[in-house]
Amino acid sequence: MSEERVERRLAAILATDVVGFSRLMGEDEEGTLAALKALQRELIDPKVKEHCGRLVKTTGDGALVEFASVVDAVRCAVAVQRDLAERNTDIPAERRIEFRIGINLGDIIIDEGDIYGDGVNVAARLEGLAEPGGICVSRVVRDQVRDKLDFGFEDLGEQRVKNIARPVRVYRVLIGGAPAATRAAQAVPDRPSIAVLPFQNLSPDPEQEYFAEGMVEDIITGLSRIRWLFVIARNSSFTYKGQVVEVKRVGRELGVRYVLGGSVRKLGKRVRITTQLIDADTGVHVWGERYDRSLDDIFALQDEITLSTVGAIEPSLRAAEIERVKRKRPENLDAYDFVLRAMPHINAAMPEEARIAVPLLERALALEPDYGLAHGYLALGFEVLFVRGGLDPEIGAAAVRHAHAAITQGRDDATALGLAGFVISLVEHDRPTAIEAFESALALSPSCSIALILGSVAMGWANEAERALAWGERAVRLSPFDRLIFAAHIGRAVGHFARARYEEAVSAARRAIQSNPGFSVAHWVLAASLAGLGRIPEAKVATARVLALAPNFTTAGTCAGIGVPATLAAPFTEACRAAGLP
Repeated sequence: MSEERVERRLAAILATDVVGFSRLMGEDEEGTLAALKALQRELIDPKVKEHCGRLVKTTGDGALVEFASVVDAVRCAVAVQRDLAERNTDIPAERRIEFRIGINLGDIIIDEGDIYGDGVNVAARLEGLAEPGGICVSRVVRDQVRDKLDFGFEDLGEQRVKNIARPVRVYRVLIGGAPAATRAAQAVPDRPSIAVLPFQNLSPDPEQEYFAEGMVEDIITGLSRIRWLFVIARNSSFTYKGQVVEVKRVGRELGVRYVLGGSVRKLGKRVRITTQLIDADTGVHVWGERYDRSLDDIFALQDEITLSTVGAIEPSLRAAEIERVKRKRPENLDAYDFVLRAMPHINAAMPEEARIAVPLLERALALEPDYGLAHGYLALGFEVLFVRGGLDPEIGAAAVRHAHAAITQGRDDATALGLAGFVISLVEHDRPTAIEAFESALALSPSCSIALILGSVAMGWANEAERALAWGERAVRLSPFDRLIFAAHIGRAVGHFARARYEEAVSAARRAIQSNPGFSVAHWVLAASLAGLGRIPEAKVATARVLALAPNFTTAGTCAGIGVPATLAAPFTEACRAAGLP
């Protein structure tokens, strides 16, 4: 006996029929048939071909189409319904031809070109549940396309349909008979801009919905404290709640460069939160993170995730903006663009790079004299040239002048205040004013990474060891990939040295070197810390690196230049002498 092999394959099946076909034929047989044939020829066939489908058969008032891709099937259905809605605009309601469409994904049997099976039957039943001009899909279809297409779905629940033993979960495609992107495009601001979309609750627990909404509101509030960032208000971004939307569409409709989205899923007594930041223009993934936490204190958890997310987003956006401005033509640069171009050179924290940054920042101020952030970064540029470039009093005075201008012009800018506090502490040695600037920055934005990073360094050299350690560790926890994070490790290393915890100081200094190998101060602190442990040969290797990077370096000169108190300067200088530093 021979057994004939049955041909099977997985396919997306689209079933459609005409609403009220019998009535239309009863009123005008020839006109209805002619109109239907015209739609088949001018609309259905071209759309099916365009979306790589195969027309299996027509059934008088309907059609059955097979697709290899479920995304193509849904796109084809939406395109047909939108085009048909436009065609019907000038036709009286009683003479319009309207389709219902159902789409399922399932295993099919192929026999002489026709298709059979449960997957086909479900598609036909879904078509019967659709409203005129609408599309209904099964859950498997919704799950496959929800993150790939720019329209949403309404859950119609489980439906019992004819000749199908099990209930079918049905979703209505939210197309409204017109393109989903009906909002007018908004102009994108000159400054970086972001919209935070409602996080998806992937748990059946409704409590997680409130948790997710509260967390998103807190993230929006936290981001709005970043002075250089334009943040879309909650009322605008929450209009997308419940929709699966294309990031580019959100960017276009809200006028933003970046979109933050995420999801919340409860797992027993724990919750998993995922976040991702996307460039709305290119669709490129800028940053993402996943948090697994206990639900012991839901409000503390909400605060922790908010701070961590905002702290990570700020440096990620700065890095993305720096890359963006590199692509702009020089004649089109504005003050903010010049600041961005200066940042990589400032972040190196060495004189040769600072000499590149300073003219860029001066051009920014020529265009916008009251720009607090530009004053802050220029102050930092002059601080680098002062401390590691020869301790020239005129350069030090310029650093202090721009630091105070940053405070005056940037009262509502946490980053500008953080930069100012650092320079005022290390160059002017006015520790009370510096601390006031840092605290003002953190009051404005508790997750401001630059204020925490530079504050840690300033507190370390001021012999405020506990605050240096606390701020440095907080900065590392909130923003581990910040371009300036090496400075937080320096603050931690100095704090540990001040408490004679030399092993910890060595570890922190090595982390600073790993983050920025060309920063001479990191090797200086490493040399002193190794000498504190009595590991003189290793300390002398670090000393050689200091002198290779900064040939004119002296311990006493640098300690005097940055105003290190005698209680710290004395043991530090002794350790440096043991390490062979001048």
